[in-house]
Parts: sequence; C-alpha cells; structure tokens
Amino acid sequence: MQPSKYIKLMENKTLQIDFYITAFPTNWGQLFLLFVTFLLLYLIALIWNMVIVLVTFLDHHLQKPMYFFLCNLSSVDVLYVSVALPKLLDIINTGNNKVSFTACYTQMYFFTSLACTEICLLTTMSYDRYTAICRPLHYTLIMHKRMCHLLVAGCWVFGFSNSLFITIFTSRLTFCGSTKLNQFFCEIKTLTKLSCGAKNKFKAVILVEALFVGFCPFVLILMSYTKIISNILRMKSVGQRKKAFSTCTSHVTVLLFFYGTLLYMYMVPPSENSEQLDQIFSVFYLAVTPTMNPLIYSLRNKDINIAILNIFLKLKSCM
Repeated sequence: MQPSKYIKLMENKTLQIDFYITAFPTNWGQLFLLFVTFLLLYLIALIWNMVIVLVTFLDHHLQKPMYFFLCNLSSVDVLYVSVALPKLLDIINTGNNKVSFTACYTQMYFFTSLACTEICLLTTMSYDRYTAICRPLHYTLIMHKRMCHLLVAGCWVFGFSNSLFITIFTSRLTFCGSTKLNQFFCEIKTLTKLSCGAKNKFKAVILVEALFVGFCPFVLILMSYTKIISNILRMKSVGQRKKAFSTCTSHVTVLLFFYGTLLYMYMVPPSENSEQLDQIFSVFYLAVTPTMNPLIYSLRNKDINIAILNIFLKLKSCM
C-alpha cells in the first residue's frame, strides 16, 4: 500500500473511532463516593460563581475594574465546570463511558479555550492589582472602562482562537490501538499518549503551548507581584499595608491553586506514577479550582460579602 493511501486509511479509521473514559474505580461504594463528590463540587462551583456574577451586576458599589474582571472569571468557571463535569457524572451514573471522536474533540476544544481564557484573565487581574497599588494616581486613567472591556475581550478571543489551533493540530493524530483514556475527560496530553505513529511534533506543540500560554503569563504575574509586595512593604501606614495585602491575598491563593496543578500537568516530565498523579491533579484544575475561586474571593472580600448580604435582605423583604 502506498504511504498516501495508508495515511488516508488511518485518518478514516481515526474519524470512525470511539474513546472510552476508564479512570474510574470498579467498586460500587467508591463510584458512589466519587459521584457525590463531583456532584457537590459542580453544584458549589455553579451556585457560588453565579452568585458572584449576579452581585457584581446588581450592586453599584462593585462597578469597578477589579470586580468586572472577577465577574468574567466567574463566568469562565461556570462554563469551565459545565464542559466536563456533567458528562463525567453521566458516565459514573449510567456506566456508559463511550465518547465519540467528535464529542471528545469538542469537549477538548471548549475546555482548552476556557482554560486559556482563565489564564489570560488571571494575568489581567494581576496587572490591575499592580496598577492599583503601584500606580494609584494613574489607576483611573489606565484602567478606564474601555480598556477593561478591551482586555477582557482580548482574553476571550485569545483563549478560543488559540484552542482552535491546538484542536485542529491535535485532530491530525491517528489512533490504531487502544482508545481507552485513563483520565476523567478528553484532554490533549492523554490523547497524544494513545495515538500511534510519530508523536514528537505533537509533544513539542504541547510543550511550546505550556511555555507560551502557561509559563510566560506566570512569569508576568510573578513580576507584577514582586513589584506589588515591594511597594506594599514601603508603605508607612500599617492600615494601608493591611488593606493592600487583603486585596492581593485572594488572587495569589487562586493563582497558586490553578497554576500549581496546570504547570505540573504539562511541564513536569512523565514518571512511573505520572498517570495516577495526572488524574489527581486534573481533578484539582477540573473541579476543585473553579469551586474554590468564588469561595476564596467572597470569604476574603468585605465588599462582596456586604453585597451578597444586601441582596439577600432585599429578597427576604420582598417575600
């Protein structure tokens, strides 16, 4: 058979295959516990993120750049958990772990899009904090309404366009052996492991993407917070220092959760137990981080707590 015909045959075979999500325990009790855990994480993430979106729209005290970015971050997290967790819960509930080629790549596209958008938003939020603390006199001139809208639009456009490139490139992978994904959802690293043929260029793309989309923004964030901390320590007033630190600690905590898991997944070389560790860390950035984000921001932010309480009291008085 000629090479071109072989490639065409492999591509047709690839488009007709189904994937099987197999990263589940076989014990019924463990499956039930897993279902309850993912369901609770999904509901908490959904409710709390939607609450933050709602209060930022309804409370005029929260019409500031910081809360505008937070509102978009919560919107991303609502979509983020909804891309993978409902399907995951359905697989655990029904036992039908089959996912078609099209459905698998569609899930991967939207999940990657939202992850890239979140990275971009977190970087933008760190720049917002840097401007507010290090250049307070110029803050309103720099972070005006039009600039905030442009930054957020840029994050969404970049996330979805970058993911389109990755998905198109990854769709050229061929699968001629096992199609069992030892993971909780369709994810580029696991799909690359399953593919047959030359995979070096795909692994190189993953590494370049991890460096460009993950590590470079992380360096920018570190630079921003280095300057922020340096500026805070030079403040003479203890009250000013506490207020400045309180506005940054929530963002830093979220960054540590999100980036810690993401950078491990895509930048640490594979080891003997890498598949099991990948599953554990994927749960963190798939479900735990979107659940923790709104809780961290709402618990440590007085403005959001007051806004939630005011809306609750208004609703109570109307009933």
